[in-house]
Amino acid sequence: MQGFGFGKPPQGVIFDCDMGNGIDDALALAMLYGLDGKNEARVVSVSVSKSNLKSAAFCEVVGRFYAGEVSGAIGAVGRTLPVGMANDGKMAQDTPMLTGPLSRTGPDGKPVYRHGIEKLNDTGDVAAVIRNALSSQYDQNAVMLLAGPSTNLVLTLDLPDVRELAAKKLKMLVVAAGSYPSGGPEFAIQEDIAAARKLFADWPTAIVAVGSEVGVALPFPGSSIEKDFGWSQAHPIADAYRAYKPMPYDAPSTAMAAALYAVRPQERYFRLSEAGVISVLDSGAAKFTASAQGKHKYLIVDPAQKERVIKTYIELASAKPAPPRQRFRSQRKKDDAPPKKQ
Repeated sequence: MQGFGFGKPPQGVIFDCDMGNGIDDALALAMLYGLDGKNEARVVSVSVSKSNLKSAAFCEVVGRFYAGEVSGAIGAVGRTLPVGMANDGKMAQDTPMLTGPLSRTGPDGKPVYRHGIEKLNDTGDVAAVIRNALSSQYDQNAVMLLAGPSTNLVLTLDLPDVRELAAKKLKMLVVAAGSYPSGGPEFAIQEDIAAARKLFADWPTAIVAVGSEVGVALPFPGSSIEKDFGWSQAHPIADAYRAYKPMPYDAPSTAMAAALYAVRPQERYFRLSEAGVISVLDSGAAKFTASAQGKHKYLIVDPAQKERVIKTYIELASAKPAPPRQRFRSQRKKDDAPPKKQ
């Protein structure tokens, strides 16, 4: 159950991704932990649609890292969030951005980054992980963030009462997929067209889509990896970035833009389209049709904010682990009680 300190906690973020297929997912997760450390958000659930143990293991490694395990910044023992992992055999291949960091060893020959995921039973059932995260949030105090195929979220929608639960708990769903208003086919949609079609048609909350054009227009600077992440001799995000493809390169930031908007929509980093409906074509492209009754919008890059956005990317993704927040004993009992029914 969520809750710490006085009053309602910062909003929870439920993050589903295809970690290992694009470096922006890793950067987005780092950003979310940076926002968590600033007490602006709480990472309450992480799941992967990539049926690969290394994908889940890397997510756990990043969580442990931002809890201070590797750097020793706060003497932490690491986060213990269960990582949900798809078990459908899709996207099962290893990728360098996963194998690189996970295979790194220290002078003693032991892995630099510890994790507890060696077999399927070490991961969580995706639908159960997401549903449990939803049910533990205060009403309208969470956001869902999707960076990858829609498979896991649609699977969760099939559980009893999840539509009602999502509508009650979530402010919105932010989806890093497609190209808008009517761009070409995009991987996250092509990988599971049926699921994407069902997600946009049936998801019960407002949806804000972040297209690939946003990521291309706001690239994460590769120079930051050496300059801003060097405070730790071993950094899983930096190792993954270097392993993803030969340096130097700047990375499209679609998932990062989605994460930034999900947590800080009020900061006006981006413009929003008018309301409408997003439909999914047989080609794997997304099409936006304006409609006053529509529940969908998409992000639009504001050129005047480009420098500010990229600076924020760097600041949050490279943030050092923050000390754990303290809770008063008298408040802990109150916080751990479930929210009252409305």
